[in-house]
Amino acid sequence: MEPPWTDDICDDLQSISFNSTTTTTATDINRSTSSSSETTTTTYSSRHITNPNSTGSHSVTNLSFSDLRFIQRLGTGDIGSVYLTEIKRNCTNPNSNSNSNSTPASSPVIFAAKVMDKRELASRNKEGRSITEKEILEMLEHPFLPTLYASLESPKWTCLLTEFCSGGDLHVLRQRQPYKRFPESAVRFYASEVIVALEYLHMLDIVYRDLKPENVLVRSDGHIMLTDFDLSLKSDISTATPAQVFSDHHPPPSDHHTFDPQKPAPSSCILPNCIVPNVSCFKYRKRKHKHKTRFQTTPQFVAEPVDVRSMSFVGTHEYLSPEIVSGEGHGSAVDWWTLGVFIFELFYGFTPFRGVDNELTLANIVARALEFPKEPVVPATAKDLISQLLVKDPARRLGSMMGASAIKQHAFFDGVNWALLRCMTPPYVPPPFERREMVVVDDGCDDNNPVEYY
Repeated sequence: MEPPWTDDICDDLQSISFNSTTTTTATDINRSTSSSSETTTTTYSSRHITNPNSTGSHSVTNLSFSDLRFIQRLGTGDIGSVYLTEIKRNCTNPNSNSNSNSTPASSPVIFAAKVMDKRELASRNKEGRSITEKEILEMLEHPFLPTLYASLESPKWTCLLTEFCSGGDLHVLRQRQPYKRFPESAVRFYASEVIVALEYLHMLDIVYRDLKPENVLVRSDGHIMLTDFDLSLKSDISTATPAQVFSDHHPPPSDHHTFDPQKPAPSSCILPNCIVPNVSCFKYRKRKHKHKTRFQTTPQFVAEPVDVRSMSFVGTHEYLSPEIVSGEGHGSAVDWWTLGVFIFELFYGFTPFRGVDNELTLANIVARALEFPKEPVVPATAKDLISQLLVKDPARRLGSMMGASAIKQHAFFDGVNWALLRCMTPPYVPPPFERREMVVVDDGCDDNNPVEYY
């Protein structure tokens, strides 16, 4: 159920979009706009603002809320709503490049705008999450992560302009697949790009904490983009973990653990009534396994922020890791747990620990053993990968020590050229986006007509 203040946002944004008479004054970095009623400050990223959804070369010189036309609400989250947003034609100037045949009329500058109500954020003590998301977006420079083109501030609103992904999200795309699940090749493709994106975030000492199909968007070229960073954990520079390179001469610590999914030891947690137990939930029988550790001759780059810790209870219920549910503190290993749930859902169409309600779901996450349905038939390598990612003890989970480097070496990803992921053919490429296909949002923002922006 959406917060009641989203209707007010719709009404106010319509007023801003069509009735504002704000004028702009340009500066190099911070741009302030003023009128008799409000002041809007626009901060641009280091990237020049151009149309990300067109081959046209039209730049935006100055920008304020009055320059934006909010076309359609794409979704609503915990701290704001995302709108398909068009920059008005009089705010775009054709580039002097004479070889470009595009015009502002035929190629509008379109973005996804996340709009947050400052008063609502303050009343719910959520300002920190808004600030964290903006800081993280300003740091990112990666093909599978969003680009922050500009951030706008007014006394009432804060707005983040990022790329609009015309392919929608993987949750909607999965619903359109036969039997509502992806084939093995598609799962491997999407999981590979997610892993590389998470590896980059960990390199920046950022723990994502909110991986799920709804937050994996499909760009116009079919490749993915992670979105929604308001739940992410950003570490202090003073506690940042330096990246390491391991080779035969400097072997890494072991990051492979044999997982026994059968008959786990009884948990000491009182469930389902106790969500944050006072004792450890991770008690396993010690079993000795003999296996040879293999080191590749190629040096391995490892950037896993093992020192980042949090006690927060954050995330989506079906994707929460056992250490978050138990309240014992968590680090970057939660992202590899959510990767396991993510891969499981892409294969089977549902998450592995889902219960009849949220309380039972949390109980299952901590206490219930992982089980694989008989149908559909999933490759043994995929089951093994999921099993190693969904180890309840974060210290024994695949990726906890060596990060993405260990996961990339798993047999499920044999044949993946990690250096050339962007050259791989996506399993789905959305049709060209047509502005005229969108329906302008009405004053009431009718929730009975959800948008599928394919």
